[in-house]
Amino acid sequence: DGFRLWLTTMPTPKFPVTVLQNSLKLTIEPPKGLKANMARSYADMDPAFIESSNKPTVFKKMLFGLVCFNAVIQERRKYGAVGWNIPYQWMTSDLVTAQQNLRMYIDEQPQTPYDALMTVTADVIYGGRITDKMDVRTARTVLE
Repeated sequence: DGFRLWLTTMPTPKFPVTVLQNSLKLTIEPPKGLKANMARSYADMDPAFIESSNKPTVFKKMLFGLVCFNAVIQERRKYGAVGWNIPYQWMTSDLVTAQQNLRMYIDEQPQTPYDALMTVTADVIYGGRITDKMDVRTARTVLE
């Protein structure tokens, strides 16, 4: 009585159909459009995080650029091979990691380290999932 079980699964033929048919199913759809995607990214952020930097003006501008970059690369997936040569599955954790790195680099350096931020964000955090060299180039270009 009052027992609930939460399951998450990827689509697979091994998942029992009867469990699926007798369950309440929830999905989280990605927001549609750049504006909605950016709004959701900001809604998911803790307002204290946005205000937490030692250099708030620089941080907020760079954060906006990062959120915009995240929205653009998510939207490009809709265009199939025209958007990306290979479909990539970026997650919220990629954006959160990039945000934390952004704050750390801005707060700990006397000057904003644009080259280091570019490399860490484009090549490591988001680029770690990218396997096609032309897609790497595209991601770097969008971030620039």
